[in-house]
Amino acid sequence: MSSESWSGIVQILWVAPLAYAALVALLRLSGKRTLTKLNAFDLVVTVALGSTLATVLLNKNVTLMEGVLAIALLIGFQFAITWASLRLPWFKNLVKSEPTLLLRNGAFIESALRAQRVTRDEVAAVLRGKGISHAGEVDAVVLETDGSFSVMRSVDWNKASTLQGVDLAAVDEAGEQSGAPPVPSRVSSARGPRPQPSRQ
Repeated sequence: MSSESWSGIVQILWVAPLAYAALVALLRLSGKRTLTKLNAFDLVVTVALGSTLATVLLNKNVTLMEGVLAIALLIGFQFAITWASLRLPWFKNLVKSEPTLLLRNGAFIESALRAQRVTRDEVAAVLRGKGISHAGEVDAVVLETDGSFSVMRSVDWNKASTLQGVDLAAVDEAGEQSGAPPVPSRVSSARGPRPQPSRQ
């Protein structure tokens, strides 16, 4: 083994613990939200963090400080975007897509499937993975913003507060097929009055 190879091994042995410790410290400072995959942007940041860490370990042209700075910038960008999304509705609409209802009361919403480029077979595979043998057993399948699928067996469409924000533009199409009543343009929140704090 050449001296250059040994040099590379030694570099990895001392750079890896320091880079890993820096990544863990930055993630602790930024909070749990950094590693959640609630939308496509979160997924991109998570993949980019792993790629950056690997580059720091294996690329001799990238110094430890440069790698740590790149990781810090990625985490900072993610923090800034999630902070702005929470406080600025227009910014949230700019960076995040809406979840889309693909199936309602056992009936596929064809226009939604076409718009999201999802086939019936792919939705069927998701249902099989949940132990469901027939689409009629399901009230709703939602394609989430991170590309995952949510399957809901039972839905009260007038009080389904978790469906607020879901794209229901094509829901009447499936309603006509299944004979279900139309869904209101805004799903009402099922929240009751807020409990008053007890006075001691």
